[in-house]
Amino acid sequence: MAGDHVAFLGGTETYGKFLRDPFPALVEVAVGVPSLNLGCVQAGPDAYLNDPATLEMTRQAAVTVVQVTGALNLSNRLYAVHPRRNDRFLRASPALQSLYPEVDFTEFAFTRHLTRSLADVSPDRFGQVVAELRTAWVARMITLLDRLSPPVVLLWLGLHPPPQAPVADPMADPPLIDAGMLVPLQRRVAAYVEVVASDHARAEGVRGMAFPPLEAQAAQGLPGPAVHAEVAAALSPVIRGLL
Repeated sequence: MAGDHVAFLGGTETYGKFLRDPFPALVEVAVGVPSLNLGCVQAGPDAYLNDPATLEMTRQAAVTVVQVTGALNLSNRLYAVHPRRNDRFLRASPALQSLYPEVDFTEFAFTRHLTRSLADVSPDRFGQVVAELRTAWVARMITLLDRLSPPVVLLWLGLHPPPQAPVADPMADPPLIDAGMLVPLQRRVAAYVEVVASDHARAEGVRGMAFPPLEAQAAQGLPGPAVHAEVAAALSPVIRGLL
């Protein structure tokens, strides 16, 4: 093996918010190789591309798993995000201000609130925003994958398979990603694993999660232990075959 552990990059799901044992920990038990969970809450590719130390840790891994995250949380030609907390909106570019002259961008702190509002103001103009975000996301993900040492596994985790046609909905999860955007990424990885949560796992809801009462709504929007178990079951044989 090139290294002695499996590294996991991804967003809130990989991080395992509200969970004692997110899927990287379950994979560790199933495969018998230490897991290094580098998932970050609301991370996009920028969180890793701006963190050389994290990328170095992945280069020492035997296998690296990269979760498909949404296309909202990354800097692009229309707006900038925080380099680490990629869901934090920092500023609009002159191009976005020109496209939406009636919008006061000082009202926004998060990318989802920003994009949802832009879609409401003008669905037609929002199409230009979507096109920019998709293009930037594919380019940034290619850059990230090219900086990782093989073998790399690309992971789709969702309630539905990647849509075949583009869906310009910033509330989708992961938002703005369709199957065509994954094709150039799949050419750069050793394996692609697609996990769609089963009805049974989804019905388990927040059972087994730990969260304060004020976080109940946030917890309900995240995959619970049963879904994480399905992800681990799908990933483990693939990782084992790459070790």
